[in-house]
Amino acid sequence: MVSRSKYREKECIVHKTASPALSPTILVVDDMPQNLSLMSDVLDGHYTVKLANSGARAIKIVSKSPPDLILLDIMMPEMDGYEVCRTLKADPACKHIPVIFVTAMDGIDDERIGFELGAVDYITKPVSPPIVLARVRTQLALHRQAQQLLEWNRMLSTRVAEGIASIERLEKLRRFFSPAVAELLLSNDADELLVPRRREIVVLFLDLRGYTAFSETVSPEAVIGALSEYHAAMGELIMRFGGTLERFTGDGMMIFFNDPIEIADPAGTALAMAVEMQARFETLRAEWESRGYTLTMGIGIAKGLATIGAIGFDGRRDYGAIGRVTNLAARLCAEAGGGQILVSSSVAEKVTNLPDASKLKSLGQFKLKGFSNDVEVFEVCTHSPEFATHASQH
Repeated sequence: MVSRSKYREKECIVHKTASPALSPTILVVDDMPQNLSLMSDVLDGHYTVKLANSGARAIKIVSKSPPDLILLDIMMPEMDGYEVCRTLKADPACKHIPVIFVTAMDGIDDERIGFELGAVDYITKPVSPPIVLARVRTQLALHRQAQQLLEWNRMLSTRVAEGIASIERLEKLRRFFSPAVAELLLSNDADELLVPRRREIVVLFLDLRGYTAFSETVSPEAVIGALSEYHAAMGELIMRFGGTLERFTGDGMMIFFNDPIEIADPAGTALAMAVEMQARFETLRAEWESRGYTLTMGIGIAKGLATIGAIGFDGRRDYGAIGRVTNLAARLCAEAGGGQILVSSSVAEKVTNLPDASKLKSLGQFKLKGFSNDVEVFEVCTHSPEFATHASQH
């Protein structure tokens, strides 16, 4: 028999290491030394055991080194088992620790109070060693399963949050890029791609002829309806050819190629898309004519270096390109008549190896606004079957 004074001298803590190196730790709390000795003998060899002869001491032990399970007596002086359990369950750091009451109080109300306080089981004295071991083993297994479930839930919540963030990021990227490019960017650090840089790109501008008069003479609903049809038709081609849509300007659009993903033939791709855009627009034009709308579309294409990155201010930034090449494409678009595609010499040079390069016809030198030197301009003959074949491959 272990005397009460002996436990006081050891500050009520006794460690016994079980045979498994990383066995669960059981804290036994009882004010009677003989009960502590008995429970220690029952658990020894199966678990690492800690002993406490008062509720206050038990709480101190738990705060320093939480056990895996607590066997708790109810009838103790100063602080009974109910109060110990209530205190532990109120602490987020240890409320998850399973508590089994071990007591001579075997009334129904006693058990009810214990379970209401958060205990997981109730063992009455005198105890049966096999029952104690079985109950402890069962509650430890249930606790491990509960903790594993919580961890899975945390992992699932994290993955759901990451998934939502990825979807939001993808939707943001789709404002600028084709779906294929946007998904590719998600596998990298998209923020780095928004850092300003210089790159050679091909820029395509398009807008409507007759739009100002049209918007002034029809209803707002008709204007928005026509623009929606126009944007949908052109947008489908932009996505299919993998262009980066820089911006809408009412009836105008600016698209560029070779950024953020470099491609083998940006000039050829831009020309192919332009040809198909004019072909697609013919269907729209015929439909609009039946409604009394007189609208045509011009396109300008240029190639050159641009500064690319995030442009704007805190709270609103767009992905854009600036430089001489964008201005040149815009001026070529402004010069183009309805159904016409005008390109710069730098674009024409890149497509001279096409089978029917003669379909690019030089229109001579143009004096363009904002440019000190004359610029040679080429017209794309849109009826070229070679261009149509090139377009159908995209």
